[in-house]
Amino acid sequence: MNLALWICAGLLAAVALFGGIVKTFVPTAKLAASPGGAWVGAAGAGFVKTLGVLEILAAAGLILPAVLDIAPVMVPVTAVCWVVLMVGAIVTHVRQGELVSVAANLVYLALAVFVAWGRFGPGSF
Repeated sequence: MNLALWICAGLLAAVALFGGIVKTFVPTAKLAASPGGAWVGAAGAGFVKTLGVLEILAAAGLILPAVLDIAPVMVPVTAVCWVVLMVGAIVTHVRQGELVSVAANLVYLALAVFVAWGRFGPGSF
């Protein structure tokens, strides 16, 4: 169970780090032109950059508290925050008609629910 939770948290952290770096450092015009980026055109540049920074922080929050053994309860708390973020992403992508992005977000949502459940429950630190 512990290994599965670590793998899921690592996958989520990698997704969050990559997405955060892209949203933070790639110009919003280029993001809006990319596949699945139609939502960027409707959102402001500041909002997109803020999401990017939050995703980078989520990547850190899914791994570092447990590795450093400093407030490891932050891992499931971060996973719950990721669940909220994914629900918002799903709603946004459904409104834009981006079903491939919705499918990816559902996978990330399931992983985050598993990490939150596991780290709050049977696989807590």
